[in-house]
Amino acid sequence: MTRLPSRAVLVATAVVVVGVLLTGVLFGMSTILSAVVVAIGVNGAVYALAAIGLNLHFGYTGLLNFGHAAFMMVGAYGLAVTVDKGGGFWVGVLVGVVAAAALGLLLGFPTLRLRADYLAIVTIAASEILRLLFRSSYFDPVTRSVFGIQGFANAFYDLNPYQPRTYSFLGLFAFRDRTLWLVTVGWAVALVGTAVVWLLVRSPWGRVLRSIREDEDAARSLGKNVFGYKLQSLVVGGIFGGLGGMLLAIDFQNVNPDAFLPILTFFVYVVVILGGPGTVWGPIVGSVMFWFLIEVTRGIMSGLVARGWVSGAILSSQDVAAVRFVLVGLFLLVMMAYRPQGVFGSREEMLLDAR
Repeated sequence: MTRLPSRAVLVATAVVVVGVLLTGVLFGMSTILSAVVVAIGVNGAVYALAAIGLNLHFGYTGLLNFGHAAFMMVGAYGLAVTVDKGGGFWVGVLVGVVAAAALGLLLGFPTLRLRADYLAIVTIAASEILRLLFRSSYFDPVTRSVFGIQGFANAFYDLNPYQPRTYSFLGLFAFRDRTLWLVTVGWAVALVGTAVVWLLVRSPWGRVLRSIREDEDAARSLGKNVFGYKLQSLVVGGIFGGLGGMLLAIDFQNVNPDAFLPILTFFVYVVVILGGPGTVWGPIVGSVMFWFLIEVTRGIMSGLVARGWVSGAILSSQDVAAVRFVLVGLFLLVMMAYRPQGVFGSREEMLLDAR
């Protein structure tokens, strides 16, 4: 029997549609189209990849990993350092993947016996320690400290099959050829990653992860190596995080420790929660939703200030960047109150004992 959408989903969909139409009428369609470009662009692909990994940790295994930015950072640095030291680009990609997997092993062995908030504290601390080490002068010969490494993705852009021009889609939005090439590769990798996760979570391995999430002690009593499965989940999810970090670094042609602050991890958590923890398509939908909300809110706030509908004493153009995060946070609070399972999630998926 086909499961119909809940009343909350239908109401929320109606509110979103009306809100989008009203925004287009009041502030012009350019506000909406600009948000769509960002949502389906490089940022959307980066956060979708990172969220696929974090969803495997949190959504399927119940691991409260608050150090996901570290996986993104070592993936990006694995690529950048390899190319900077004379290695090939694709060798650098492989090094970045191996570095993310190695971090999962190094982080997992001493921490995965901890539970819930203790694991969260250790992982965020480890992430910050690693970031500060990469930022220090001691590692300057390798990471170039606060200045970072630039210009390491030329070999990637040399493979660009698109002609050097602007590509317009339906006359609504457009990408330059280099951006379109990166967007194509990014979303292709995200879709392949989604397919891999779909296969994994429907395998016996994936069912064990769910059992660990629901009741770790019961899984252990059935003879399952809980620690081993948690470690595998951390490594596989970390690899997806590393791929997201590499995509982010390729976009900027620069990798810098300060691009991987703890707030990056929490943004990825918002993506997972929006799409629905423990769902296959949740990371992709959540990433698109997150960036659309961020950008359309910025457009609305900027429009209100530019038209003088909001007094400069209350909101200035310099405050827009901060206020948009406040508004998205309020939206998330309302969503957690009425639909904590996200867009595709179910309440059963949310009834977990995070470990």
